[in-house]
Amino acid sequence: MKAMILERVRSLSEYADPLVHRDLPEPAPGPGVILIRVAACGVCHTDLDVIEGRTPPAHLPLVPGHQAVGRVEACGAGATRFARGDRVGVAWIGSACGRCARCREGRENLCPEFRATGRDLDGGYAEYMVAREDFATLIPGQLRDEEAAPLLCAGAIGWRALRLTGMEDGWALGLTGFGASGHLVLKMVRTRFPRARVYVFTRTDTEQAFARDLGADWAGGLDEAPPEPLDAAIDTTPAWQPVVSTLGHLAPGGRLVVNAIRKEEGDKRALLQLDWPRDLWLEKEIVSVANITRKDVGEFLAFAAGADLRPHVEEYPLAEANRALRDLKGRRIRGAKVLRL
Repeated sequence: MKAMILERVRSLSEYADPLVHRDLPEPAPGPGVILIRVAACGVCHTDLDVIEGRTPPAHLPLVPGHQAVGRVEACGAGATRFARGDRVGVAWIGSACGRCARCREGRENLCPEFRATGRDLDGGYAEYMVAREDFATLIPGQLRDEEAAPLLCAGAIGWRALRLTGMEDGWALGLTGFGASGHLVLKMVRTRFPRARVYVFTRTDTEQAFARDLGADWAGGLDEAPPEPLDAAIDTTPAWQPVVSTLGHLAPGGRLVVNAIRKEEGDKRALLQLDWPRDLWLEKEIVSVANITRKDVGEFLAFAAGADLRPHVEEYPLAEANRALRDLKGRRIRGAKVLRL
């Protein structure tokens, strides 16, 4: 099978093509595992974190990709949940133990044995992949392959982040950063909370214009002030400075949800700018969102299908995965990026 693989952790600043196009043996599904012929796989900023070593891969070589959609090709022993030909998706959550206190609480995203697709397990930058059948999700028929792929991570994590804000209709919500997840959260808010105001903070004029095109009430730079204090905000940037700035924009009792798997080490000095009465007093909160659960994925896919919510998508052939990653790192972003196979 054709695959794009990571043989060594590499920075895209030094290596323009960190992934290598290879022919690999088709994987065989073991007990409780399904073989999937991949049709589309989203390209996520977390893929960059894996490839560049900020979220190190568990093994090398590795097939990245954790937003994979395809059809079941074969089922291993005891795998009976799906039939051959069923269309399924595989998200970042590749497995969890199911036994620990966090799993029993329904918070499998916090399981100490959490394993991630495309980091700990080979992912979807390939013609075929395997996945535990109980961690795959049926894709609603209303969604095309390339539409469903970004919903498995950018959409599902945005769904979880929005829920963690405690969002209510009529609130003012800030979105800091406006990539794949941010643009889907804006679409969710416009559907679920019609009286809400959404203010987008992002670096480029292009992204600001895109946000306004999708219905943002205001869009400005990361250092600009919104038209009113924010009841809640979601930060999707890899930097600390936007966190500090956004805290300063929160209304009393406001909550900032940080939707980022890591923050840049070199940007930590921004935390020295925190001012207690301005940024944190009056019961302001800051919460992180970590990973996703299978419930997040299933709930969001059902919501997206029922609400006719579709991501804006830029498509690339599998062999051009490196170009997609370069475009993502260079912030040439308009919605979500997807590899088509």
